[in-house]
Amino acid sequence: MTHTDPRPPVALDDALAAVANDLAGEFQLQRLLERILRSAVELLGCTSGSLCLIDQASQTYRKEIDLEEGCQTGTVFPLVEGCTGAVARAGKPVIFERYSEIGKGHIGPDEPRFHRGVIGVPIRLRADLIGACIVFAASDERRFDAADAQLLQRFATHAAIAIANSRLHQEASERAKAAAIAAERERAMLEVHDSIGRGLATVALQIGQAYAAVSRGEDPLPALTQAQQAAQETMNEGRRAVWGLGPAGLSGRTLDQALELELEWVQATSGLSPTFRVFGDPLPLGREVETQVVRIVQESLANAVQHAKASMLRLGLVYGADGIAVIIEDDGCGFDTAAVADKGVGLSGLVTRAAQVGGRVRIDSTPGWGTRIRADLPYRADLSGAGESPRLRVVVAHDLPAMRAGLVRLLDASEPGVQVVAEVDEPAAAVEAIRLLRPDVVLAGTGLGSGSAAQWLSRLHRAAPGAAVIGIVDPGAPESELREWATFGVRGFVQSDVDATTLGRAVVGVARGDVLVFGEMLAQLGGAPIMDGERLTDRELEVRQLVEQGLPDKQIASRLGISAKTVEKHVSAILRKRGVRSRTELLARV
Repeated sequence: MTHTDPRPPVALDDALAAVANDLAGEFQLQRLLERILRSAVELLGCTSGSLCLIDQASQTYRKEIDLEEGCQTGTVFPLVEGCTGAVARAGKPVIFERYSEIGKGHIGPDEPRFHRGVIGVPIRLRADLIGACIVFAASDERRFDAADAQLLQRFATHAAIAIANSRLHQEASERAKAAAIAAERERAMLEVHDSIGRGLATVALQIGQAYAAVSRGEDPLPALTQAQQAAQETMNEGRRAVWGLGPAGLSGRTLDQALELELEWVQATSGLSPTFRVFGDPLPLGREVETQVVRIVQESLANAVQHAKASMLRLGLVYGADGIAVIIEDDGCGFDTAAVADKGVGLSGLVTRAAQVGGRVRIDSTPGWGTRIRADLPYRADLSGAGESPRLRVVVAHDLPAMRAGLVRLLDASEPGVQVVAEVDEPAAAVEAIRLLRPDVVLAGTGLGSGSAAQWLSRLHRAAPGAAVIGIVDPGAPESELREWATFGVRGFVQSDVDATTLGRAVVGVARGDVLVFGEMLAQLGGAPIMDGERLTDRELEVRQLVEQGLPDKQIASRLGISAKTVEKHVSAILRKRGVRSRTELLARV
């Protein structure tokens, strides 16, 4: 028995457009998968269905979403059971006239669904089977066919994108947490090294003086007393370092006063008479910059006292137009900077400290000729890290030379933090370049090469699993081609006539872990065609006018006498009809 589609084409377009719009900003996987499944079930004229995620390693699957009164959400089953098991064995859509035809099912003969039809389609990410969408017929007469399978497969593609999006954001969150932990460990290590290292050096020097006093027949008690005081101060500094309180010398003191205390320490422990000069009009520094200035000076002076064997030591502060320069010079024995580059924490710690606030350090030293350290720091910390972070590495792959050159120019114009490391014109060269260069992002034309996209995209992911791919889509590219790219884990699509701002935003976004689809790509991936000329209803015009005034949904609902949920639906329709993805973009077109 055949049937006609329960919904007209516009209903399908509306449902897919709504789901595609959700994919652009919703990262709660459970909610999004339920929305996708419910939309598919309703468009097929049914009421019951499930969405399952497959674990190939354990040969099981978990019912992630179950739209039925006897809900089994969260239940895990062997992969050989149920309709999901049938999909896994077939590796393609399956259709049964009656659920009873499925071996090892989970529905009993006393349930109506046992005697009704069922359809299941696979959810694939790249080439991997990761789940299945299952829909049950709503009546005994309902029969599913190939057209139903094709419709359900479109929603399964959206489910795959949603799952990929969720996984990427989870990975990005975990990376951010790991980076924060590593940064805190590095901070604690540097603080402990600078405070305790210098303190222990003081203790060692005082004990040495005590030994010398004994050898001369003098009283060693003064030196031992100073050593005891230094040990106590070291413990106090260690506690402050662990607690992140900054140097004790800055407590209630100006920067100049704190640095003068450090020079007094040098004089007391080494006998040197260091000089201190300030050039320019002093300007206020941010707390973090001030802390790093003191720590850089402490470490530099400690190195000079312990290792330089200097007779002269000078400290200078230079207040410039854009920042402060800290200069420490000695006439000691010097050292080979290349030979000690990877040894110890001290010198590398100077560089790290400056980088933490957006500054830089230069160390000049020659054996026998002394050492000069210069740290240039901003007045306020640049915590974005843009100045010191490596640029995003991008490979551009397109068969047209003009397109490659244009993409490179657009990136140069929009994103100074992006570096194009290779331009290639065919898949084999792209894979080899990616394998050798390990880029962060790959910009690839969807029409690249004459073979299957699946084959070369699989090779690409094997060559550099961490590289994010953006598809550059030519006008008229078939939906099946885009769907194949989406299936193989592409993180973004942009049109070939993309502007510089959008391209730069896409590159940075996918490198960060986002899944981005711009402009008409929503329509080509199954969303509704974007037609600026599509008329708004009278109610939608009223809602749009209030949105343009910047009113939130609750106020709009109050003014129009409707619910906030209804306002959300009208806003979604307005965004779709006007071809924009957000209220901000809508307002920009006013």
